[in-house]
Amino acid sequence: MDELVDILDESGAHTGKSCLKSEAHLKGLFHPTAHIWFYTSDGKILFQKRGKDKKTFPLLWDVSVAGHIGAGEDIIEAAIREIEEEINLQISLSDLDKIGVFKSIQKHSETLLDKEFHHTFLCKLKVPLSALSKQESEVEDLALFQLVDFKSKLNSGELEGFVPHLPSYYHKIITELELRT
Repeated sequence: MDELVDILDESGAHTGKSCLKSEAHLKGLFHPTAHIWFYTSDGKILFQKRGKDKKTFPLLWDVSVAGHIGAGEDIIEAAIREIEEEINLQISLSDLDKIGVFKSIQKHSETLLDKEFHHTFLCKLKVPLSALSKQESEVEDLALFQLVDFKSKLNSGELEGFVPHLPSYYHKIITELELRT
């Protein structure tokens, strides 16, 4: 879905401009996204397998929930909206724990340069996996992975099948999750 997004500068500050997401990707303009990582009290992380029709990284395992923040949209409201859309789960503001904003640049093709600032949150998963329902157009599958197994894969450089986020990003997620589980 093409939507209006706010345009950010190289440091993540708002420029006061907005454009369609497709234009931001075509021109390589920075824009904000929300990333929400769900975890369980017994040390598991929820991953989503991206939909087969996604333009970027189809059928790779990725952050539990992620999406673009609409132009003028509050970051927290965008995160809550994305969670409801992608996994049909309702949470409250107090469930979200913001751990940082991460700059990401991914060149997928000559016409798709993704330059984003990921506003990243952790959220404890308080329902069983079976209670979640995936958004068919966005999410192919949902699965819980043991944090220790994912950390081992990351440390050994064996992340085949996962979206190639920067190792520093994944390490930050793991560090923050280890503090909570």
